[in-house]
Amino acid sequence: MDLFEAVGNTPLLSLSQLTAKTPGINVLAKAEFLNPGGSVKDRAAKSMLLDGLAKGRLKPGQTIIDATSGNTGISLAMMGAFLGCPVVLYLPANASRERKSLIKIHGAEIIETDPLESSDGAYLAVLKEVERNPDQYFFPDQYNNPANALAHYNTTALEIWEQTGGRITHFISAMGTSGTFMGTIRRLKELSPAIKGVAVEPSSPLHGIEGTKHMDSTIKPGLYDAALIDELVRISTAEAYSMAKRLARECGLLTGISSGANVAAALNYSAGLPQGSTAVTILADTGTRYLSESFWGV
Repeated sequence: MDLFEAVGNTPLLSLSQLTAKTPGINVLAKAEFLNPGGSVKDRAAKSMLLDGLAKGRLKPGQTIIDATSGNTGISLAMMGAFLGCPVVLYLPANASRERKSLIKIHGAEIIETDPLESSDGAYLAVLKEVERNPDQYFFPDQYNNPANALAHYNTTALEIWEQTGGRITHFISAMGTSGTFMGTIRRLKELSPAIKGVAVEPSSPLHGIEGTKHMDSTIKPGLYDAALIDELVRISTAEAYSMAKRLARECGLLTGISSGANVAAALNYSAGLPQGSTAVTILADTGTRYLSESFWGV
């Protein structure tokens, strides 16, 4: 088995410690933090790089460049090292030092952008660089690359379907590039049109739920398809922080901030579901890349 083959087939975990108030309703979480790079973004990075190689757009030894809020960058840095390709990543200067360190440990170069412009600023800066030197780089363009969503259409959705024995009724997930949500729910709806897609967003344009987008106040990714969203749940930064702490202290699951948002949304939403419902969400990354954040209270 090589690095690419180690991506995926993550377990689906019960959150029974948190669901005492919703008896008869299953709330399950896909443990994407157990991917080799520590996040769900390993799936997208693998898919985009393999697609680039297959189509001849990524040549051996060519520099990989993209914008990231952290997790996709870590995955690209890791896989670039595996492929022998240099990696240059643009990310907001306020990204956690753990994520910056992980990127640098794999040998990638970081170019920091204005934190007030968030991931949009990083993305626009990459576009300018690629326009100046189009032949120098392979630009996966994670926000618009269909291979991102296809990773979840081809793997994540099928794993969830099999792991629930086809009993999933609701898929609940936050959106950044929106690839995880769009690819997964598109395939799940093909398997069973009755499955509902519940998208999760920060409750405010100014938020601390890293890796997620408040879609009305940002550049919408090309992957985003509002027609696949049945309902929208908004979660505050405080709720996401609180749930991340609960996951660590009540479930033994050290996950990141967007995972806290996902689980908070899943619990809030599932409280109104009928008996026998099965809601699945995503534990998007490991909490070890946010240890310097003060909300942990340690």
